[in-house]
Amino acid sequence: MLQFPDFDEKQVLFIETFDYKNINFENDNLVIKEKDVIKVKVSLHKIFAIFLVWETTITSVLIRKFMDFWITVVLMKKNLLPYLVIWNETEWNFLLRKKQYEKTDEEMLEIAKDIILLKTRNQLNLLKNIRDKSELLKREIEKAKNIIEKIPYTSNYESLLWYEWNVSKIYFSSYFSEIWWYRRAPRTKCDVKNLLLDIGYTYLFHYIEALLRLYGFDNYYGVYHRTWYQRKSLALDIMEPFRVVIDKALLKAYNLKQINEKDFHLENWQYVLDWKLSKKYTSIFLKEIMSYKDDMFYFVKDYYKFFMKGREHFPSFEIK
Repeated sequence: MLQFPDFDEKQVLFIETFDYKNINFENDNLVIKEKDVIKVKVSLHKIFAIFLVWETTITSVLIRKFMDFWITVVLMKKNLLPYLVIWNETEWNFLLRKKQYEKTDEEMLEIAKDIILLKTRNQLNLLKNIRDKSELLKREIEKAKNIIEKIPYTSNYESLLWYEWNVSKIYFSSYFSEIWWYRRAPRTKCDVKNLLLDIGYTYLFHYIEALLRLYGFDNYYGVYHRTWYQRKSLALDIMEPFRVVIDKALLKAYNLKQINEKDFHLENWQYVLDWKLSKKYTSIFLKEIMSYKDDMFYFVKDYYKFFMKGREHFPSFEIK
């Protein structure tokens, strides 16, 4: 099983194939060529995940190499929508999956509450970190704090969902108020901000999914996001406390004027990013994810121990 010293050397690659790049391997190195000129050469030992955008040809030998080195490969359309994930599944860990399936509804609810507590507390921390707080923001922070304090005492999923929704409503409208925030509307791409959040959350989701696969979790069996056909509910669960990483990256990018809304256009009532500029925006989110990669690694590792060894304390994460 991957240990932290090995993981610490790992990196995530984002590869665009718009210019007909050739991807192959030589002596356990991933080699990317463009017109027979080597553009990138990275040891397979140092790669954790690869996001591959647009069309390319991958040989069966290269796929086998990826699996041998436990490299997760996410194949994406040019609009950054994933359509296939290649990985080496650790299905042999049947004891872990048995423990997953044997959790009672009451136990799963307790875990779900821990997850949402971490998420909402991190949202509250970002609001508290805003320097110049208006009176309205101070009231909203207090309102969110009061709701969060009720989460440990909820007795059903419906009220937990209601608490999460209300805190998130306060959080999004307050945290993004300076960039003309309208509302959070997942997957609708109703504006540039929602589109960029969807892109960032997609990268975060697959990064968390890859970490969970290191231990053999059944990604389709969640505790807060309940089982649903073809939905990787557990990966959605574990990414919840880390969504703030993407939120923070987006606001910082706006403040640094890295986002130009002219890079986007409206198509079929949805905002679309010009695929030629995808790398520019991808780097914003991947850089932030990698700055928290240690936190994510240890969180998933502790979550595994929480299940296998019955640890009393749930894993923790606090946004910096």
